[in-house]
Amino acid sequence: MSNGTSVRQSLMMLMAGGALAVSAVTWSQRPEAVAVPPLPRADDLSAAFRTVAAEATPSIVSIETSTKPRPVQGRRDQLNEEEIPAPFREFFRNDPRMEDLFRGRGRATPQRRGMGSGFIIDASGIILTNNHVVNGADEVKIRLHDGREFIGKDIKTDPRTDVAIVRIDASGLKALRLGDSHATQVGDWVLAIGSPFGLDMSVTAGIISAKGRSNRITARADFLQTDAAINPGNSGGPLLNMRGEVIGINTAIATESGGYDGIGFAIPTHIAGWVSQKLIANGEVKRGYLGTEIKPVDADTARQFNLKVREGAMVKSVLPGSPAEKAGLEPGDLILKLNDQPINDPTALQATVEQLSIGSSYPLVVSRGGKQQTLNVTVTEMPKNLSVASHDEEDRSPGNSKFDKLGLDVRPLTRDLAKQFGLTGNPSGLIISGVEDGSVAQSAGLKSGDLIEKAGGQPVSTVEDYEKAREQFSKGDGLVLNIRTSDGRKSFVVLKD
Repeated sequence: MSNGTSVRQSLMMLMAGGALAVSAVTWSQRPEAVAVPPLPRADDLSAAFRTVAAEATPSIVSIETSTKPRPVQGRRDQLNEEEIPAPFREFFRNDPRMEDLFRGRGRATPQRRGMGSGFIIDASGIILTNNHVVNGADEVKIRLHDGREFIGKDIKTDPRTDVAIVRIDASGLKALRLGDSHATQVGDWVLAIGSPFGLDMSVTAGIISAKGRSNRITARADFLQTDAAINPGNSGGPLLNMRGEVIGINTAIATESGGYDGIGFAIPTHIAGWVSQKLIANGEVKRGYLGTEIKPVDADTARQFNLKVREGAMVKSVLPGSPAEKAGLEPGDLILKLNDQPINDPTALQATVEQLSIGSSYPLVVSRGGKQQTLNVTVTEMPKNLSVASHDEEDRSPGNSKFDKLGLDVRPLTRDLAKQFGLTGNPSGLIISGVEDGSVAQSAGLKSGDLIEKAGGQPVSTVEDYEKAREQFSKGDGLVLNIRTSDGRKSFVVLKD
C-alpha cells in the first residue's frame, strides 16, 4: 500500500465520528454519495431544543420603553464656548443674555428609548423582567409573540435584585413554569430566548458555566453563568432548562466588545421567583435581617480557627442592637445552619436570611472555639439603608507615638481614654491610639479609637499581654485581633508581618 493510501485511510479513521471499526476503502474506491444517519444523541438533543423553543416562545415578550424629555434643572456655573454657535462667540462672549440663552434655560434631556425582553409567569397578564429594563420609563410597550401590543401597567420593581413585574390586560396568554435553579448543575444545557438588538424571539443554546457568580451587578450576588449567547435586548428574557422550565432571568454580560463574549449572567429563580411573589402580593419586597458582616472561610481564616476552607460563613463583625447581637453571635463564630438549612458560604446565608419571616425566631447553629452550639435569633426587617458610617476619625496619636511592626500604637484603657474615644459601658482591653500610614494595621482597616479586646484569642489588658500574643502568632499564620469600635460594633481582623 502506498504512503498516500495510508494517509487517506488514517484520515478516514479520524473522521469516522467515533466508530470502532475502520473501513479499508480508499478515497478512490469510495462511492460518490453515502447516506450517513445522524447520531441518535445529537438528533435527540436537536429535538429537545426544538421542543423547548416551540413550547416557550409563545410566552416570551418584547419590551420597548420610552422616556419623555425633561427640563434640565438648575443652571451650570460655567458655559463652554462650544455651546455658543460660532458666529456669536466673539461678539457676545461676555454678554449675560447670551449665557442665559445657551447655558441651560429651556434645555431638556433628550427622549430615550430602550428595549428588552420578558416572559409571562401568570396567564392573568403578569410579566417578569429586569428592573433595569423598565425602571424610570414613562411608557412600557409589550409586544406578544402573536403580534398583539399592550401598554404595561402596575409596574413593580426591586432594584436590589434587578427584578420587576409588569401587568397587561390580555387574554389567551400562556405562562412559563419556574424551575428549581438550585437543582441546576454546571454543564447542563440551557436555552436563552429574547430580543437581542430588537430581533424578536431569538433562541441561543449553551450550558451552565458556573453558579453563585458575583460581578457587582446587583446588591445580591448569586448569578448563574452561561455561555449561551446573550446580547443587548436579551435582558429580562428567560434562561430555560431542557424541561422547558425557567431557571433564570438573563440579566447581564461580561464583555469588552459591547456584545457577546461568551459570559452571560442570569438571576436564578430561587431568588427571582421569591421576589416576584412579593412584588405581586405586596408591591414591594421586605427582607429579613440578621445584622452581621460575614466573610467566606479562606485559607488564612481556616488555619486560625481550625476549619475547613469554604465551610460555613464566618462572622466578621456584629452590629450593635442587631438581631445577631441579641442572639449572642460573636465575631469569629462560624455559622453552619440557619432554620435547619445548611450554610456553605456567605451567599447562602444572605439568601436564607432574607427570605425568613420577619418577627419569627429560628435556630442558628454556630461553631465557636471548635464546639457547636445552637442560638435562637429573631429576624427583623432589613433597614432601607444598610450602609454603616465609617469611622474615619482623625489620627489622635501624639507626635511621639511609637508604632510596632504591625503599625499600631496601643495603650492601656483608662477612663479618660474611654471618654476621649467615645467608648461607653464598661469596656476593657487596649486602646489603639495611633495607626501608622501604609502599615499592615492600616491596610486591615484599623483606626485610632478602636479597642482591642482580645489578641490571639486571649483577653488583653496590658501592653505586655498584647506583645506576647503578637510575638507568638504574627510570625506564622498571623495575629487575630478582636476589635470593638466606639459605636459598639465588634469584629475581628487578621494581621500578618
